[in-house]
Amino acid sequence: MTGLPGRLRVGIVSDIVLQRHRLQAATTRFGLEVCFSGDPERLQVYPEFPQANLWLITLEDEADHPVLFDHLLENTEAPVLFGLDPAPKPGTTDYFRWERRLLGKLEQQLGHLEELDSEAALEELAEQRPTEARSPSLPHWITPAAPGSIAEDIWILGASLGGPAAIKTFLDHLPAGLPVGFVYAQHIDGNFTEVLTRVLGRHAHYQLTRAEPGYRVRNGDVVLMPVEREWTLDESGALSETDRPWPGPYGPSIDQVLLNVADHFGARCHAILFSGMGNDGAIAAPMLKAYGSKIWVQESGSCGNSSMPDSVAATGCTSFCGTPEQLARELVKTIEESCLLKGRQNRDSA
Repeated sequence: MTGLPGRLRVGIVSDIVLQRHRLQAATTRFGLEVCFSGDPERLQVYPEFPQANLWLITLEDEADHPVLFDHLLENTEAPVLFGLDPAPKPGTTDYFRWERRLLGKLEQQLGHLEELDSEAALEELAEQRPTEARSPSLPHWITPAAPGSIAEDIWILGASLGGPAAIKTFLDHLPAGLPVGFVYAQHIDGNFTEVLTRVLGRHAHYQLTRAEPGYRVRNGDVVLMPVEREWTLDESGALSETDRPWPGPYGPSIDQVLLNVADHFGARCHAILFSGMGNDGAIAAPMLKAYGSKIWVQESGSCGNSSMPDSVAATGCTSFCGTPEQLARELVKTIEESCLLKGRQNRDSA
């Protein structure tokens, strides 16, 4: 079997069919190519031994397959991982935690797996100028936010591979003056933060800025979470940098950003998960839903990689799915409906 250029390859051996399927789904989500998936007997009669960079072995009872280990030793020098935890039911918090642990074990053997946008890819975004159609006017029923006013409602934008292009399109389709602030959690090489800030801020009504200690998110902000250390919010809603790294394999941890912001804003904190690899955001999604938050995802066909939004959608917590343009229109519609409702309530109470 010929592998795809540049793709790391894994072989999966298990006498449990369900475990094989779930391991294959998870490793594919991490961008790996599965060159073999079968039971020990099938591997032993395989006509040409698969050339894998890593073997994953999980058996109901290792004593039932004594020949397997000698067969592996004779045919491969690739590392072999034994005794992986059984995969829980997909879509559950336990499953996404299992998947995250599996990713950690894979990266111990294979190095960093998640693909990130390159500096060249980010620079290409600078050439995109929004057309007149991309910059709609603010609907009549939405009162423009006062410049510099503190945001009462926060939308977290979470993304990884392919995310900057999707986020730029989303922001380009928003009218100026919306009474909302954004917190942007993007898996990215920390060295590219400056170019990301510059590129996404061009031609947009919503300016990308790095988080600063003591800063409170204002209407019209897109506050970029730094990669290196975890950030939280104090009782007043001001940002605060901790001395600890983000939990999980990638920074910033989108799950942790969701939890930290929701701890302060509760039901006034919402999330949109854009293009990306892996499952970051899937663990926190049920907790945000319990607050009454809205959770939306980018639809698969418009993603550079749909694993992350697909994982969040698999939790059953999402209420809208669309392209970046559709997500922007839905946000404007949602804010307009909220303003109409508040206006009606104010009239009724007068």
